[in-house]
Amino acid sequence: MRVLVLGAGALGGYFGGRLAEAGTAEVAFLVRQARQAVLERDGLVIESPFGAWRGPVATIGAERVGPGWDVILLSCKAYDLDDAIAAIRPAVDGRTAILPVLNGLSHIERLGEAFGVDRVLGGLAKIQATLAPDGMVRQLNDWRWITFGETGGGLSDRVRAIEAAFAPARGVVAQAVPDIMARMWEKLVHLGTSAIGTVLMRANVGEIVRGGGSAFLHRLLERNAAIAAAHGFPMREAFMAEYRTLFADPASAYATSMLRDIEAGGRIEADHILGFLLAALRRAGLPEEVHEAALLHAHAYEQRRAADRLPRG
Repeated sequence: MRVLVLGAGALGGYFGGRLAEAGTAEVAFLVRQARQAVLERDGLVIESPFGAWRGPVATIGAERVGPGWDVILLSCKAYDLDDAIAAIRPAVDGRTAILPVLNGLSHIERLGEAFGVDRVLGGLAKIQATLAPDGMVRQLNDWRWITFGETGGGLSDRVRAIEAAFAPARGVVAQAVPDIMARMWEKLVHLGTSAIGTVLMRANVGEIVRGGGSAFLHRLLERNAAIAAAHGFPMREAFMAEYRTLFADPASAYATSMLRDIEAGGRIEADHILGFLLAALRRAGLPEEVHEAALLHAHAYEQRRAADRLPRG
């Protein structure tokens, strides 16, 4: 199996690196020139509770990319999706499956329009990781899941082959599932809850709970579950129980990448996550004040960032 990974940041670097370490696939990273220079000099470096790894990896620049890939792992931020589509277009041929692990859901339709619905898998990653300034991919906790499947349902040979390639990889739990769209709605429900909470409060889950916000987070969780149900994807009780527990844990250090990006003064996926949820909520006819406030907060942040008016130091 030949796997092309777009980017070698937190997600692509971790999952692509673990696959390269396992040696069960021919892996290459499509990266920009600066990242390519670091990887060629230092190799790919992973720091993880499941064991560190440093190893040489194959890299490809945009000028050299071509067809012949079985899988393209797409792990960009949602605001870079159009650039990502342009970057991988020369690599896509009749054998290629595109596996996106972006947050949210709207990218599935956009990728289908660009490459054909049959080329696009559904996928999600449950991991907390970051790319350190020195180029190291640092895993922040024991979350290590990548889940994927056919958007139309069922288990195909190609998703089973991807699962088999990941099977021996350290620090990865990879699963092909017959109901990936339901799983992606589940992720959106918990991510939307934590994103709204942590962005509005500028605090992690434990800090919100210790501040008296557990009931607020639980109401958000129920509202987001109602959005999913209205679109044909009711939440499993086991899922709801897991996240009710998380959103009541005063010791939880869980925070979204959106909060980390705001704290770092970076770009955020406001419309892809918060905007998508608000639009879906409105279609469902549910009360929208909190969701509207969260999106407005994110848009106001983006305006301050564009005007170079964020706090410094």
